[in-house]
Amino acid sequence: MAGDGRIRLFCALQLPAAALDRIAAWQDAELHGAPARLVPRESLHVTLAFLGGRPADEVPVVAAALRSAAGSAPAVELRPAGYRETRGVGMILLEDVAGSGAALAADLGERLQAIGVYRRERRPWLAHLTVLRFRERPRLQPAAPPEGNIRSVRCALYRSSLGPGGARYDVLESVALGGR
Repeated sequence: MAGDGRIRLFCALQLPAAALDRIAAWQDAELHGAPARLVPRESLHVTLAFLGGRPADEVPVVAAALRSAAGSAPAVELRPAGYRETRGVGMILLEDVAGSGAALAADLGERLQAIGVYRRERRPWLAHLTVLRFRERPRLQPAAPPEGNIRSVRCALYRSSLGPGGARYDVLESVALGGR
């Protein structure tokens, strides 16, 4: 927690172990040795809403909004669609097969905005999985990301703690989609 009682929060889809294993193996085969930092297996997630620094006492209301949105959401089916780099990250772009990820992100964003802890972005939700972080874009051209759909049935509220080795993510609350 920061000295002012604020913590960095975000909500994200949690990925099943088999998908995490495939992605970590792909990272090791395709990105190992890049002038960058691989995102560790235990930190892989698909962000639904990044809230940034928030007062720690808001955690219960944010968790309640996440539970409410997740309770009516079906499982999210994602399909790896390619690799892309931005200014500071390398990511696997994901196809939101049935649109349920975008619907969940929109519903959650509305709920979080209604309680005053989030401002929805104007651009549509981009389903992606950050796999690499860097200071200078390495312009990698790895082989296609691992095949196979990723079926997420859980989402979580995370605390992000920044440190010299990169961010560490701690699950504050994990909830099943669709009340499973």
